[in-house]
Amino acid sequence: MDSSDPRSRRRAARHAAYGVLATLVGLAAAHLVAALTVPAASPVLAVGSTVIDLTPTPLKEWAIRQFGTADKVVLVGSVTVVVLLLAAVAGIVAARRPTAGLLVVVGLAVVAGALAVLRPGAGPLDVVPALVAAVAASASLAWLHRLDDRSPQGPSAQTDGPTRRGVLVASGGLAAAAVTMGALGRWVTSYRLGGTDVALPAAGDPAPAFPRGLEETYDGITPLRTPAGEFYRVDTRLTLPAVDAGSWTLTIDGDVEQEVTLTFDELAAMPTIERDITLTCVSNEVGGPYVGGARWLGVPLADVLARAGIDGTGADQILSTDVDGMTISTPLDVALDGRDAMLAIGMNGGPLPREHGFPVRMVVPGLYGFVSACKWISRMTLTTYDAQQAYWTERDWVVDAPIKLSSRIDTPRPLSESPAGKVVVGGVAWAQHVGIEKVEVRIDGEAWQPARLGPQVNDDYWRQWFFEWDAEPGQHFLSCRATNKDGEVQTPVRMRPFPEGSSGVQEIAVTVR
Repeated sequence: MDSSDPRSRRRAARHAAYGVLATLVGLAAAHLVAALTVPAASPVLAVGSTVIDLTPTPLKEWAIRQFGTADKVVLVGSVTVVVLLLAAVAGIVAARRPTAGLLVVVGLAVVAGALAVLRPGAGPLDVVPALVAAVAASASLAWLHRLDDRSPQGPSAQTDGPTRRGVLVASGGLAAAAVTMGALGRWVTSYRLGGTDVALPAAGDPAPAFPRGLEETYDGITPLRTPAGEFYRVDTRLTLPAVDAGSWTLTIDGDVEQEVTLTFDELAAMPTIERDITLTCVSNEVGGPYVGGARWLGVPLADVLARAGIDGTGADQILSTDVDGMTISTPLDVALDGRDAMLAIGMNGGPLPREHGFPVRMVVPGLYGFVSACKWISRMTLTTYDAQQAYWTERDWVVDAPIKLSSRIDTPRPLSESPAGKVVVGGVAWAQHVGIEKVEVRIDGEAWQPARLGPQVNDDYWRQWFFEWDAEPGQHFLSCRATNKDGEVQTPVRMRPFPEGSSGVQEIAVTVR
């Protein structure tokens, strides 16, 4: 049929809509089944997770820079759009070749099912959502096409005959079913996640009293303690693991004297420490937002490993595995060198939020998260870097990643305008496990001037700072740099996050009126 014919174009659009609607029904049904079985096996999430794993590191870093913590939403949205475009093509093909169109729809589900079962730690149930998607989508598409073939095709097609009404009723019913199943799937997922209300022990070794931060005096400076709800989150998860503290266990194996498995209650019954520690993501650009300070409650990592016996081990790494198979490697010597490395069970006075690793995560001061901060941890294997590689090591990130000395301007904001006169320039600086000695500010490339430091929490925590600037009208450029307690000055050499973290001095432009 001539594609320039208006009737032909309308027919193609109608059948494309059938393909999209049928696929939405399949995705909604699969999402509901996944919510009841394995949430991460939902077709769009399975495809999205594979895209994350296969995406080259430079492209991942670009996505984080462009979209920040919304990168996952953008990814899922992009995958969904591509799937629906292919579904529209399937609908058009099915109008002329029903079997071929149905095969396209089934093929999309087969791809999603294959990717789901290839995920680390996948089981037989992981393929079920894709099978449901294939059946629901193909059945819906076949039904709509049969009704359409029986509807009037000539001038009478403009009238509401019985079959035409049947197509409309069927389409409305399928749309309602898709919405209902999608909403129910979201509710089931939320219900399965449940709360994080667990009884935490009092800290056997509590942290000192927390000081008042500069944010109480100077607007715009980052709060000294980051609320849990505002703490940065950068990981590969498209859906949060549904972990119940009552059934959670941690296994310690590998090059140990004996394999040990601990329950949450057994771990929480061990001597605990409470520490204020700043965490930083390796993806943080100079002046970036992926850094935060919190109070952590946990069990010293050395005490946990001692349960399995590690004296005389030939291991040089702890290969941590989360509940869904994600792996992170931590240098064993760093974890045991006396710093407050821990398995954390609490954050800012309460249980860990799910997005930050409930019920248990690893925290190691002074190391970027990709080599130290395994969330939802379920296994620690003592091994060597030669024998096993973790997720990020396989992607050519470094194996030993100490956090680089850095500082950031929080106020005034880049490209902002301020009235002439006294302007407070302020921000935070960090040198985890070493400590900040001083921060300096430079105006328009002139000499560095000392800033005033905020309260000292400890050497594993960031430091607030401020500088009172007598600002004159015009455009100005502001820079900051830090010096740690070893006398090391923050390097001006610019470096991107890959493969060992960013470096350089932040400089911002502001206007004074």
